[in-house]
Amino acid sequence: MDDKEVLLTQEGYDNLEKELEYLKTEKRAEISERIRVALGFGDLSENSEYDEAKNAQASNEIKITELENKLRYARIIDESEIDNKVVQVGNKVKILDIEYNEEIEYTIVGSTEVDLAQNRISNESPIGKALIGAKKNQTVEVNAPAGIIKYKVLEISK
Repeated sequence: MDDKEVLLTQEGYDNLEKELEYLKTEKRAEISERIRVALGFGDLSENSEYDEAKNAQASNEIKITELENKLRYARIIDESEIDNKVVQVGNKVKILDIEYNEEIEYTIVGSTEVDLAQNRISNESPIGKALIGAKKNQTVEVNAPAGIIKYKVLEISK
C-alpha cells in the first residue's frame, strides 16, 4: 500500500480499530485452533483442512497489515470544519439528475467507508470528484462510461 492519506470519519476510524482488534485476537485464535486440529489429522501432504487453515491465516495477516496501514495514514475529518457552503468529505448532498429529473442524496466519504447500499460514495469516485467543491444550485458534469451526466446540487448538509 502506498503512503496515501486515508480520509475517515470518527465512526469509520473506530470501526476499523474494532475490526483490527477482532482480527488480531478472536480471528487469530480461531485460525490457530483450526491449524492445531488439522495437524492432528496427520500427513500434511494430503491434508486439505491444514492447507485451508494456513490460507485463512495468511489472508487474515494480510487484512491486519492493510488495516494497520489505513489507520497509520488516517486523517479523521473534523466535523466542526465541515460547512454547508461547498461540498466536501463528510457532507450529505442532495442532487438532481437533470436528464431523468430524479433526486438522489449521497454522503461523501473517504474510499474506506464506501457503502453504496447507504448511498455513501467516495470522494474519489467520478460523482464524488465532480461534487467536491461544488456549491448549492451549481450544475456539475460527471464523465461516466455512458457519457456525460449532469447533476444540479440542491442541498448541502452535515
